[in-house]
Amino acid sequence: MRKFFLPCSLLALAVILGAFGAHGIENSVSAKALATYKTGNFYHFIHALGFGFILLLEDKFQFNFKLPKILLIAGITIFSGGCYLYALTGLKMFAMIVPLGGLSFVASWLLLSLKCLKS
Repeated sequence: MRKFFLPCSLLALAVILGAFGAHGIENSVSAKALATYKTGNFYHFIHALGFGFILLLEDKFQFNFKLPKILLIAGITIFSGGCYLYALTGLKMFAMIVPLGGLSFVASWLLLSLKCLKS
């Protein structure tokens, strides 16, 4: 059960940041910035759930999907974190890193699919 600490913590953080976006900044940022924030939050949720899914696969098939998990965490940090920071600050440098997080997500899921196909 300890292994589920990280995805559960990531999900709790997604809820907290989602509430902050819905109630804390909705009147202080533009509609476009709020949409960016919500996109980051949505991807945060989906990929934190995906992390838990990977852990369930590991338990079922007795396999370690280390790199896909690392890439998901990197993706949440870079993609969602970049969206959050860009929405809050308006600094373009945060928007510039977001695609790298998206690539991390894609790489994670492709690696996982290849490992599943091979086993």
